[in-house]
Amino acid sequence: MSVSFRPLALGLALPLSLSAESPAPPPAILGAALSGSATFGSQYIFRGLTQTDGKPTIQGELDLVHPSGFYLSASFSNITWITDLYAGSGGKVSSGVEADLFGGYKWAFAKDWTLDLGAYRYLYPGTYQNVGSFNPNTTEAYLGLSYTWASLKYSRVVSAGNFGVADAEGSSYVDLSLAIPIGESGWTVLAHGGRTTYTTGDPAVESLLNYTDYKLGIAKEFKGYTFTLAGTKADTKDLGYNNAFGRNIGGTRGTFTIAKSF
Repeated sequence: MSVSFRPLALGLALPLSLSAESPAPPPAILGAALSGSATFGSQYIFRGLTQTDGKPTIQGELDLVHPSGFYLSASFSNITWITDLYAGSGGKVSSGVEADLFGGYKWAFAKDWTLDLGAYRYLYPGTYQNVGSFNPNTTEAYLGLSYTWASLKYSRVVSAGNFGVADAEGSSYVDLSLAIPIGESGWTVLAHGGRTTYTTGDPAVESLLNYTDYKLGIAKEFKGYTFTLAGTKADTKDLGYNNAFGRNIGGTRGTFTIAKSF
C-alpha cells in the first residue's frame, strides 16, 4: 500500500546557555520577561526529519516568561516539505513558512526538578487547491519532566489531523533528551531518542508512518552564540516518507546551526 503522507513539525532551536558576560536584563511586559533567539542552520531537522529537504533554514522565536512559571512563545521558520510533497501533482500548493504558538506552565517542584505542561499549535499559512482535504495545521498537548540536564517529554495530538494525516487524533511523540555540560568549558554533549506513533485506525498506515529517531551532537557557547553540530538518524520507511522527488526525509543526516539569544 502506497502512502503519500509527509508528517513534519517545527522544532525549537537548542536552548541557549547564559553567556559568561553579564547580559542586560530582558524587557518586562506585565511582570513577564521578554526574550528571543535567532537561528541559522544548514537544514531544518525536527524529530529526525528534514523539513527543508536538506536546504538552509532561518528561524526566530520570541518568549514571554512570567516569574510565576507561566510562559507564551511564538516561533517561525522557512519550510519546503509541503511543496515538496505536492510537486508535479497538478495541485496548486504554496506554503513556505511555519508559524507556531505555544504556551504553558513550568513548576519547579523540587531542587533541579521541573514539571512542564502546555500546548503547541503548528500553523502552515498558504494556498491549498486541488489537494483534497489536506490540512497540515496541528495541535499537540504536552507534559514534560526534567532534572538538571535530562528531560522526558510526552506530546499527544489533540486536533483531528496530524500534519496532514487525517483522522490521527491521539497520535503521540515521546522523547528523552540529554544536554550534558562539560565542566565550565562551555561545551555541551547532546543526546536524544524519540518515538513517533500514529493513531489512525488503519494498521497498514500506522506501520508505514511510525518510526524512531536518534540524535548525537556537541554544542559550544562562545560570546553569546551557540554553535551546534549534530548527527541524526530516523528509521523512516520510503513508502511513508519519500517526497515527490523520491528522497526520504528521514534517514541519516548531519546538521550545523548557529544560534543567538537576545
